[in-house]
Amino acid sequence: MSSLPKISMNKTIYDRYMSLPLDQNLAQLTYIWIDGTGEYVRAKTRTHYSVPKSAEELPIWNYDGSSTYQAEGSNSDVYLHPVALYKDPFLQGNHKLVLCETYKYNKKPTETNHRHSCVDAMNKAKELHPWFGMEQEYSLLDRDLHPFGWPKSGFPGPQGPYYCGVGANKVFARDVVEAHYRACLYSGIRICGTNAEVMPAQWEYQVGPSEGIDMGDELWMSRYILHRVAEDFGVVVSLDPKPIPGDWNGAGCHTNFSTEAMRGENGIIDIEKAIDRLSRHHLRHIKAYDPKEGKDNERRLTGHHETSSIHDFSAGVANRGCSIRIPRSVAEERKGYLEDRRPSSNCDPYRVTEVIVRTTCLEE
Repeated sequence: MSSLPKISMNKTIYDRYMSLPLDQNLAQLTYIWIDGTGEYVRAKTRTHYSVPKSAEELPIWNYDGSSTYQAEGSNSDVYLHPVALYKDPFLQGNHKLVLCETYKYNKKPTETNHRHSCVDAMNKAKELHPWFGMEQEYSLLDRDLHPFGWPKSGFPGPQGPYYCGVGANKVFARDVVEAHYRACLYSGIRICGTNAEVMPAQWEYQVGPSEGIDMGDELWMSRYILHRVAEDFGVVVSLDPKPIPGDWNGAGCHTNFSTEAMRGENGIIDIEKAIDRLSRHHLRHIKAYDPKEGKDNERRLTGHHETSSIHDFSAGVANRGCSIRIPRSVAEERKGYLEDRRPSSNCDPYRVTEVIVRTTCLEE
């Protein structure tokens, strides 16, 4: 493979244009949506001649679905319905990021619009106040798709010193991580932490606690921001759940879940009930926990590298090799939350949170 050309943009020239004054009633709106892969996001921008306060006041837009794996070329229009609004950390000022649902020509949701049915589940379970916290793991790559900071011929030293590591020989591309963290805070996303992960060039950030549909909205928007920040640094983000085969950790999206009853006194009883219900629907959840209905997770959930086997359901206290982990503090306090360790790093958070609610809260 020939080496990629070096591309360099002059940020000084860019800043000259970005400092041009604009009418204070004008806003650039970046509409963002999930494409036909169910894993990647797309975006395009329009001008709005007032500063929006909510997604509900924004117009429906459309795009060429034949170029995003979502429509035929002979009937290509797919519609964007704004559903959530965030401050834009890239353009700043009055400008906004707009998360959208996608709908086909017949007004039905596209195949990768899982938000539509997730809203239904969250509305039905609203009185139970389902809270979520999702731990998004990801890997950073060079533009040649080689892990960032790894030797170009060979491998770094074995895993051990990299998790929560400090030092240029242990962590790579911290600038991307810190910039993403700050951008999410600016946007209004409830990002609550970050750390270097077990495999070098692998990182994690956590979003939550968020209630109901907000969890999926915030995680998808945080992913868009991550890709955009990495783009500025010339780095590629991979959400692949097993980016490097062999004796290296994969990447998950561990999902913490609780209801009001679980968080209350003796909530451990409701936690155990939820685990029992989850145990009876293992295959259903595995199919919902990655975009390929388990095929991606099959490479990760091997029973090794801090994972359970994809074939078996298990639960335990402080056990990272289980499907469901009860944190030690939860077992001691007899209330709190459970952690589902099965979702893959490239999961759709709408599908994950919906199936958890339908299984544990709605008993469907």
